[in-house]
Amino acid sequence: MAVIKSTEKDVKLLARLMRAEAEGDGQLGMLMVGNAGVNRVRGDCLDFANVNNISEMVYQSPGGFEATQHGYFYQRARDKEIRLARKAIKGNRYHPASYSLYFYAPAEGAECRSQWFGQWNAGRYKSHCFYRTSASVCPGIY
Repeated sequence: MAVIKSTEKDVKLLARLMRAEAEGDGQLGMLMVGNAGVNRVRGDCLDFANVNNISEMVYQSPGGFEATQHGYFYQRARDKEIRLARKAIKGNRYHPASYSLYFYAPAEGAECRSQWFGQWNAGRYKSHCFYRTSASVCPGIY
């Protein structure tokens, strides 16, 4: 059962975002990006208080995703990424992104910052650092 409402168009949009943001980090990396995106929709907190669906989350400005500014994002979603997007929408969680709203890829060889947008580092997976919010700040994702 899904933890957020979605149409087939939403699933494909999330799949494209996951691929564009983290294909280089493999399937698990893409799933973690999906976690952060789904958390933004279900959280109703912080910078995402008025984000109510996948499309609003993907195209949020400011605060959205850099990938939407590049042509690769606009390529058709592939079956593999669509399956991964469905897992994220079902609420499957993958550490360290389980309760994350934010992530970024630091410069090659650089460490993750201890905080990003006021949230604490939850850990790193390959090229991305993930930042977890607390249940008291964002209970909707817990």
